[in-house]
Amino acid sequence: ETNTLPFHPFENQQGDILRMEKEHQVLKEQLREAEEKLEQLQSRSLEEISTLEELLKKSIEETEVSQNELDWFHQDSEAQMKKWQQEKKENRENLKALRGTAKKHSDTNERYLKTIDDKEKQYNACLNTLLETSNKFANEKSKLEELIKKSQGDSQECEKRAVKAEVSVLQTWKETEIWKLKGIIAKAEGNLRILKALSSSASAAPVSKSQIDSWEIFISNVKKQLEKVEAEYEEKIELVKNGARDCLSKVEIVDFPCP
Repeated sequence: ETNTLPFHPFENQQGDILRMEKEHQVLKEQLREAEEKLEQLQSRSLEEISTLEELLKKSIEETEVSQNELDWFHQDSEAQMKKWQQEKKENRENLKALRGTAKKHSDTNERYLKTIDDKEKQYNACLNTLLETSNKFANEKSKLEELIKKSQGDSQECEKRAVKAEVSVLQTWKETEIWKLKGIIAKAEGNLRILKALSSSASAAPVSKSQIDSWEIFISNVKKQLEKVEAEYEEKIELVKNGARDCLSKVEIVDFPCP
C-alpha cells in the first residue's frame, strides 16, 4: 500500500499533489510572463509619458504666445466689444431663464402628460428664440472678426508708413549734416591751398608751418566727424528698418573751431 493510496488530508485521490505542483509551476511561469509584460508596458508608458510631457510643454509655450497675441487683439477690439456686451448679458439672463423653465418642465413631465402638446409648442417657441439668439451672436462674431482683421491690416500699414517717414527724416538729417561738413572741408582745403601757395612764394608774407599744420589737423578732424556722422545715421536707419523704436534723434556733432 506504500505510495499507492491518497495521502490524506492533502490528496483526495492519488497524484493530486503532483498535479498541484505542475499547476503551481504553470502559474509561476504565467506570473513571470505577466511581470515581464508589465515591465514592458511600464517602460513604454514612461516613454509615452515623457513624449506627452514634451508635447505638453511645447503646447503650453505656444499657448502663451497665442495668449499674448490674443491679449493684443482684445485690447484693440475692446471699444467694439463694449457696444454689444450689454446685449450679451441680457441674452445670457434670458438663456438662464429658459434653462430653468426647461428643467421645471422635465421635473413635472409626469403630471403634465395630458398637456404635452401645449408644452411642446412652448418648447418649440423657446427653441426658436434660442436659435435666433445664436444666429445673432454668430453674425456679431463674424463682424468682430472682420473688424479685427481690418484693424490689424491698418496697423501694419501705419507701421510701414511710420518706418518710411522715420527713414526719410534720418536720411534728410544725414544729407544736411554731410553737406554742411563737406562745405566746411571744402573751404578749409581752399584756405590750406592758399597758405601752401603763400609759403612757397618768395614775394608773399611768410607763413609758419604751424599755421599749415593747424589747418591740416582741422581738416582731418572734420573728415573724421563726417565719417562718424554718416556711420551713425546709417546705423540709425538700419535700426528703424529692422523695427527699432526711439531712434529718431540727431547725431551729436562736435563743432571744431577754425584755426
